Parts: sequence; structure tokens; C-alpha cells
Amino acid sequence: MQSRRQFLTRSLQASGLLLAGGFPLGALAATGGTKLTILHTNDVHSRLEPFPNAEGEKFAGQGGVAPRAALIDKIRSEEPHVLLFDSGDIFQGTPYFNLYKGEPEIKAMSLMGYDAATMGNHDFDAGVAGFAAQLPHASFPIVCSNYEFLRTALEGKTVPYKIFRKGPVKVGVFGLGIELRGLVADDACKGVQYLEPLRMAQNMADKLRKEEKCNLVICLSHLGYEYNFRKVSDKVLAKETTGIDLILGGHTHTFLDEPTVLLNKAGQEVLINQVGWAGLRLGRIDIYFDDKAMPKSTASASIPILK
Repeated sequence: MQSRRQFLTRSLQASGLLLAGGFPLGALAATGGTKLTILHTNDVHSRLEPFPNAEGEKFAGQGGVAPRAALIDKIRSEEPHVLLFDSGDIFQGTPYFNLYKGEPEIKAMSLMGYDAATMGNHDFDAGVAGFAAQLPHASFPIVCSNYEFLRTALEGKTVPYKIFRKGPVKVGVFGLGIELRGLVADDACKGVQYLEPLRMAQNMADKLRKEEKCNLVICLSHLGYEYNFRKVSDKVLAKETTGIDLILGGHTHTFLDEPTVLLNKAGQEVLINQVGWAGLRLGRIDIYFDDKAMPKSTASASIPILK
């Protein structure tokens, strides 16, 4: 049986075999076991339509929920075990949010079959009550373990973690949000209590790995990839905790062509991935498990969303 370190080390070797949008599966043929495909987005910012084909437009013709939905449907038709996640800042950035306060964004995610999402700071731009008002349109849970919403409109409407079963594989997913003070108007996040993310992350990782016996632990993070000043980021999270396998990040709009690999406090490797902003890319990570549901190898790609 391969160690967790070998599993993650091989992931970068495997990712080098991949081209955007296409997976040479023959090069990574699994010898039995289960293949899990993880798809993810972050910081879509109400970009429901592709960028316009205007002269000088940097992202002309890219993005949009219709092309993303078509790509997701194609992948689901090809793969038996797929999970789809978002790492926050669903709202704010186009007139759709100004007019409809998040309803079309949440409805689009529900139609695309997202399995879970976490919250970003811009998801509070219509206030706590404004976010809560859109949750009846969500067919997926909002996971966040370091915000408390006691006596607010969001009390009881989010969960700290969610467990998914794909074949024999048990996947634990939890969420972390960035500190809202200084990013969100006081009245928009009134009553929200921010809990220290490293402590909550370790609590969640221990619960999911040790108590729930998950084979894979994923954090949906809106902490940001890295900073050049003292602030908790995904890199800090990876280094200062144990038990997390994969961090799917947001907030800093970082385009990664392949996951970053760092060592945690126990010397085990953690994958970090983020796919920019505005729905321009879809992240894909394939994880191959052996017949005892232990991870063997991974492959990854950051797939451009094109009309």
C-alpha cells in the first residue's frame, strides 16, 4: 500500500501528462479501485455570461455558465463519480447581482448540480439577510466552520461540514471563510462571529478523519492563496494543520495551472488549487483509489471555459 506522501507526490508527476480540457487516461490507467473526479470553481462574481467579444477585451468570449454547464455535463457523462464545489464570492461583479441580489447565480449553480459551496466576503454584500433570502433556491449546502450565525437570518442555514459517498470512498468537506472585518460593511455582517480558522480547520480535519473515518478530507477555503504580510492563507493552512488532503481556494483570484504541494505539520503533503476568477476556468482533479479506498495517484487540469 502506498503512503499518503507517495500518493500526493505522484499527483504532480501525473499532472504533467495532462493537457487543458483533455485527460490521457491510458497513461494513468487504474488497476482496479475507484476513480473520483473533483471539479471546482471560485470567485465567479456573478459572471453568468461570457465576457463580451469587444476589441481589446482580455477575456473575450471566455467564461459563462452555459459553456461551464455543458463542460460539467460532458465530464459527468464520462465519469461515474463526480463532485462539484465552489469556494465563495458567488456574488457581486455584474448588474445581475445589482438587480436580483444573487437569485440567478444560486439558481444557475443548482441547475449545474453543485454539491457544496462555501461563503466569500462578497456573498455578504446584500447583508446576512440578503444571502439567507437566496438559500431557498439552493439545492446544495453552504459549508462554513468558522462563522457563527447565532440570532441572525443565517442561523441554522449553513453546515460546518458535509460528507459524500462515491462508491466505497467517503469524502469529508468543510469550509473556511476570511475575516470579514475591513472587507464587509459592519451592518452587512452584523451578528456574524468569526472563529480562528486554523483552530477550526484542525477541529474539522480531526472529526472527519478520525471520527467519521473519511478517506479524503477537502477544505473549501476563501482565505486566499498567499500574502506578503502576516495573514492566514491557504499556504499557512496547509503548513499549520494535519489531516487535510486538498484545499480548494478562493479570494485572491489566483490562476494555478497545477496544484501547489506543501508539507503539513506531520510532514505529509497537501494539495492547494485555485482557478482564478469570473468562471474563466474549471478546476479538475482526478483521484485514483485502490480497492481499499486508499488514494493511489492523482491527475489535474485547469480547463478554460470557452463558448
